[in-house]
Amino acid sequence: MINIPPALFTKYTLLLNKKSVTVTVQNNYKKWLRYYLDFCHKYCHRYADRESLKHFMIKLHEKNQPLSMQEEAAKAVGFYYEMLDDPAPHPHPAPLPDGEGIKTQSVEWHKVHEGLSAEIKVRHYSQKTLRAYSIWVRKFQQFTKNKAPTELYSSDVKDFIRFLAVECRVSASSQNQAFNALLFLYRHVLKADFGDQSDNVRAKRTRYIPVVLSRDEVNFVLDNLDYPYDLVVKILYGCGLRLFECMKLRLHNFNLEAGILTIHDGKGKKDRTVPLPKSIVQDIRKQLSHVMELHEKDLSNGYAGTFVDGLLEKKYKNIGKELIWQWFFPAKTLTLVPEEGEYRRYHLHESHVNKALRRAVRKAKILKRVSSHTFRHSFATHLLQANYDIRTIQEMLGHGDVRTTMIYTHCVPSKTVKEAKSPLDF
Repeated sequence: MINIPPALFTKYTLLLNKKSVTVTVQNNYKKWLRYYLDFCHKYCHRYADRESLKHFMIKLHEKNQPLSMQEEAAKAVGFYYEMLDDPAPHPHPAPLPDGEGIKTQSVEWHKVHEGLSAEIKVRHYSQKTLRAYSIWVRKFQQFTKNKAPTELYSSDVKDFIRFLAVECRVSASSQNQAFNALLFLYRHVLKADFGDQSDNVRAKRTRYIPVVLSRDEVNFVLDNLDYPYDLVVKILYGCGLRLFECMKLRLHNFNLEAGILTIHDGKGKKDRTVPLPKSIVQDIRKQLSHVMELHEKDLSNGYAGTFVDGLLEKKYKNIGKELIWQWFFPAKTLTLVPEEGEYRRYHLHESHVNKALRRAVRKAKILKRVSSHTFRHSFATHLLQANYDIRTIQEMLGHGDVRTTMIYTHCVPSKTVKEAKSPLDF
C-alpha cells in the first residue's frame, strides 16, 4: 500500500472538520481514501477522474464489501474530489513508490503513461493488456530512477530485462511480457529506436502439458458444488469456455431452440458459437427463470439495471434495464454507482467461482492441480479422444492457430490396432 503525503491528509482533515464529520468517521474516510488512491495507482486509473470511482466501487463489490461500507467509501472519495475542486493550492496526489519511499511522478512520465493508455485503446487491446503493460512501464520507470523519457536508450531495456531475470528471477512468461511492453512503449509511445536486441536473450518457455480430468473426476467435482457454481462448471466443461467468457454471458447469448451458445468478445475480441449440451438445457431454463424474477424485482425496487460495456448505454438510454442484456450469472448483491446515485447489478465474480471450485476439489480428493481452465482442457481432450477433427475443436475453442490446439494431442494416449512390439522383433 502506498504512503499518502502528510500534506494531503492535512488538507483532507481540514475539509472533514469543516463538514462537521466526527473523529471516528474521519478515520474511516481517511482509510477509504488511502484504499482508493492505492487502487488508482495499482490499476493505472487517474486519481482526479470521477470515472475511477466507478471502477473502485466495482472492486469493493467484488471484495464482498457490504452496501453500507460501499456508501461510506463513496462519500469519502466524494469529499476528496470536492477538495480537488477547491481553488486553494493542494499537493498533487500522484505518488510513485520505490524501494526507499515516495517520488513525485514527473510531468514527462505522466504524459508517457497517458500516451501508453491512448495507444492501447486506439488498437482496442483489452483492459488486461493495458494493466499489464502499464505495470511493466512503471517498474521500468522506477528501475531507471525516473530518467527523462527522452534520455532512455536501448541499453536501459537490456539492463532491465537482465535485472528481472537475474535479480528478480521472474518466470519466462513474465520476462517476455515485460519485453513486449517495452517494445510497444518505444515503438508507439516514445517513437524511439528500440535498438538491436538480438543479444538480449528471450526466455524460452517450457512446454506446458495441460492438466486433464477424466469424466468421472468431472462428476466428482460437480457432486461437491452448490448452485450456481455447479452450473458454471457444467458450462465451462460442456462448452469449453474460458472463465471470463462464462461470467460475461448474457441472456441473449442463449439460443435454446437451435441448441447454440454464442460467445461475444472472447479472447482477441473474437466471436464464436458452440453447441449447448442437451443434458443441461433444463438447468439453463431454470437459471433463465431465476434471472427474469430477479430482474423484475430489481426494476420494482427502482434499481438501474445492469452494467453495459462500452458506449452502448449512451446510445441506448435504457439498455441496462432490458431483459436480454441481464447477466446469466448475476451477482448476489448490488453495486453502488456513486456519481449516478444508483445501484446496478454486476455479474458473478471469477474469484467466487475459483474459491468454490477449490473447496469442491478438496472434498472430491482429486490429486491434480485443478483450476477453472482445467475444464476447458478436459473439453478439448475428450473431444479429441472421441475422434473429433482437430480443426473442429480449434473453432469451438476459438483458437487463432491450430498449433495452439495441437497441445491436446499430448494428453491423448496413442492407440493402434496392432499390438505394441519392439522393432527388434519385426
